[in-house]
Amino acid sequence: MIHDRLRNLLDALMAGQVDRAQVLSTLLHDELMVDGMHQATVDTHRELRTGVPEVIFGLGKTAEQLLTIMQRLNAAGQPALATRVEADKAGWVMEQLPEVMYYPVARVLYLPTSEPVPQGRGEILVICAGTSDLPVAEEAAVVAELLGNRVRRVVDVGVAGLHRVLAHAKELRNARVIIVVAGMEGALPSVVAGLTDKPVIAVPTSVGYGASFQGVAALLGMLNSCGSGVTVVNIDNGFGAAFQATRINRLP
Repeated sequence: MIHDRLRNLLDALMAGQVDRAQVLSTLLHDELMVDGMHQATVDTHRELRTGVPEVIFGLGKTAEQLLTIMQRLNAAGQPALATRVEADKAGWVMEQLPEVMYYPVARVLYLPTSEPVPQGRGEILVICAGTSDLPVAEEAAVVAELLGNRVRRVVDVGVAGLHRVLAHAKELRNARVIIVVAGMEGALPSVVAGLTDKPVIAVPTSVGYGASFQGVAALLGMLNSCGSGVTVVNIDNGFGAAFQATRINRLP
């Protein structure tokens, strides 16, 4: 057990057999970081290194694998968060562990140890261009909330009706970091970046007609944005946007 090995390490420190530098090196770099299991190696010390526990990418995993990995993280005293989990797999996991929560639009499965601890200094604003982009926007919003941020949502304010996003000028001013989720031509992040002095994280989605090429058009549009201060994550990567927004929101 990792806990037993940690106790032995601390006992050795108290006995003078190792020094503090050795203990710190072991905690940060040693094999104590992982909890080996069949088909997965659970990184139970990731929070110590990065500030955020390991997050499970659920797509392609079986329900049994999800359950086992979540239980391992929980046994280490950490919340277990899994993204891209299909509803049928989530239902099976919840039958085994009734305390698990599922967010169906975001496709996020969560096994808490306690209430998320607020760590963000401000508010993350998640802006969604269209209702069709909601699954990705909700992934970003839910993950950000579970990582300890205050989150506000603004939905269906794409550039086809520019007045809709302009009506939310107050929310733009009050946010500490803004996540903008859009498909089609991906123009909304450029508009938002021109209206605020806050960091803007753009998320292209795979929503759109044929020439959108499953989100490639939106991705290229965002990468070529004339709005300064726009950072772009990968197509449909609401989780990645939430993670980066969390790090920004925790800065002093």
